Amino acid sequence: MLVLNGDIIDVWQFSKRYWPETHMKVVRKLMKFVVEGVPVYYLTGNHDELLRKFADMHLGAFHLQNKLILELDGKKAWFFHGDVFDVTMQHSKWLAKLGAVGYDTLILINSFVNWCLTSIGSEKMSFSKKIKAKFKDAVKFINKFEYTAAELAVEKGYQYVVCGHIHQPEMRTITTEDGEVTYLNSGDWVENLTALEYYDKSWKIFKYDQKDFEKDEAEEGVLSDSEDLHSKLDINTLLQKIKLEIA
Repeated sequence: MLVLNGDIIDVWQFSKRYWPETHMKVVRKLMKFVVEGVPVYYLTGNHDELLRKFADMHLGAFHLQNKLILELDGKKAWFFHGDVFDVTMQHSKWLAKLGAVGYDTLILINSFVNWCLTSIGSEKMSFSKKIKAKFKDAVKFINKFEYTAAELAVEKGYQYVVCGHIHQPEMRTITTEDGEVTYLNSGDWVENLTALEYYDKSWKIFKYDQKDFEKDEAEEGVLSDSEDLHSKLDINTLLQKIKLEIA
């Protein structure tokens, strides 16, 4: 099972003129999961909020939803993106979009600086993490976000609450006046390169390391995602499923 917890497609910054092969590779991988019957839950976020009008759409193993509740080994997990707690999203969306542009620009500059650092053998650095650490308001916002999510989860009787939005990978127990809950945040796949994994009754934060994925499957004679997908995907069957969903 794969849960995509919002902002997978950045509609705010989307441009038809920019769609690199790396993006298409991700799409092919997701389609391959769906074709193979692996449940894929796409939860909407603020950057892909346009998809919310299509929420609760189910197409085979693909599910488009605003939130998700799963039972994991007898415990209930509540998944949602978390932008509902962001005041700027509710009242000053233009400010949120301006902030997103600023963040993207910061990431680009940071990427160039890190390239320079690695080329001279130095460690990478994160501009945004340093900025967040220095500004008390940013720390307060993160803490308030996490506690609010925990409070609601406890009220609703969930044991896990899983969010995204604030780009801050986290896994900890939060105690409120009414109980406690395990709060989890997947971070992001742009700067932190993190995700959450649930296996053998426990959670962990996965941190991407390029060295672990340097092996090229093509050299081992394994079909590429596009070739494998083409061999498995019956277009007529897919169109028939779409017609049934629309009907």
